[in-house]
Amino acid sequence: QVQLVESGGRFVQAGGSLRLSCVASGLIFSTYTVGWFRQTPGKEREFVTGISRNKGNIDYAESVKGRFTISRDNAKSTVYLQMNNVKPEDTAVYYCAAGRKFDYLRTVDYDYWGQGTQVTVSS
Repeated sequence: QVQLVESGGRFVQAGGSLRLSCVASGLIFSTYTVGWFRQTPGKEREFVTGISRNKGNIDYAESVKGRFTISRDNAKSTVYLQMNNVKPEDTAVYYCAAGRKFDYLRTVDYDYWGQGTQVTVSS
């Protein structure tokens, strides 16, 4: 049984930092592309960032470039999202996802999803 469990979401003031973690189990983590998405009420889930299985390819949404950093530790089956200089518009539920495709920009590229972790940024 595959599980992705996110943690690290919390209330934070604008300009602050936090790190999200996502631990995977039940799969060979190093063979999966992983990514982070976010969603606010009434809106579609949107791509934040993704990283290929060998870490050779990384992409970010324009809205988070220069502020967010994705990384992965295949030995720990964990993907991280370092969020710096957060803004109120970053407020959302953040989801990690894993997929066997080489593509990672769309929700359909992923096979497994975590339950999400809430990030709330106050102004």
